[in-house]
Amino acid sequence: MHVKDVDLNLLRLFDAVFRARSVSRAAEMLGLTQPAASQGLTRLRALLHDPLFIRAPGGVQPTPKANRLAEPVRLALVGIEQALSETAAFEPAVAERTFHLHMSDSGEMRFLPALMAAVRREAPGVRLESRRMPREQITEALDNGLIDFAFGFLPTVKDTRRTELIRDNYVVLLREGHPLSAERRKGKALLAALKQLDFVGVRTHADTLRILQLLKLQDRLRLVTDHFTVLPAIVRATDLAAIMPGVIARGFDDGYALLEPDLPLRDFVVSLHWSRRFEIDPGNRWLRDLTVRLFA
Repeated sequence: MHVKDVDLNLLRLFDAVFRARSVSRAAEMLGLTQPAASQGLTRLRALLHDPLFIRAPGGVQPTPKANRLAEPVRLALVGIEQALSETAAFEPAVAERTFHLHMSDSGEMRFLPALMAAVRREAPGVRLESRRMPREQITEALDNGLIDFAFGFLPTVKDTRRTELIRDNYVVLLREGHPLSAERRKGKALLAALKQLDFVGVRTHADTLRILQLLKLQDRLRLVTDHFTVLPAIVRATDLAAIMPGVIARGFDDGYALLEPDLPLRDFVVSLHWSRRFEIDPGNRWLRDLTVRLFA
């Protein structure tokens, strides 16, 4: 077989199936019908004289030959995409483009107001759209262009480009006037005093629940919700305490007290993630640089 015999779209299909481990998901990523994707894969199998993928529970698994081909094919596609991107200018003042961002609700609170204000000033035709992804799908979503960036503390997200935005720590949020807030305890005494509290937890921010488990305080959970955004109203109306990022808690209006005990898993880094496939895309680079200027 000679390279002239291979349609570039077949290599894109191969790459998508390899990453998705599913012909149907690969078709969706590429905007194809499943019959068209299956037909293309049949052509590629005939050209390479190998089945490439075999059926497996939940999708397909690559053959040894497919595993050998995967990295060279991906590097070739990245090189082509980057070469084409270099010729496409991005002029913020006149650009019309939508960027899709993975953020948690607390990330939206922290980043979107300042980021949107800056985008409105520099690129009024640009739109931002928050699109939250399961953590295990973030790398794939970045690589296939479903999202352009992921913001957050994402230690399990691998094989991305990233830059540090902020260093933060978890704090305990109480209502103003809460009895514990007036005691001014510190160190081990403050950590021990947490056993007096009942807590509200956020299901979608597993680290905060993990902290309570490590402190053996999971039995003190009285309410579990899905979103950080509701916590201020709950804390203000009750004696419940909430563990949350300090940079968010310090931005609330008056009416709250903060405790800063030496919690396990207390410190964390919030980063900006993007795909190496789109690293030199001018629009990607512009929004990345703007984000770093604002927050890093």
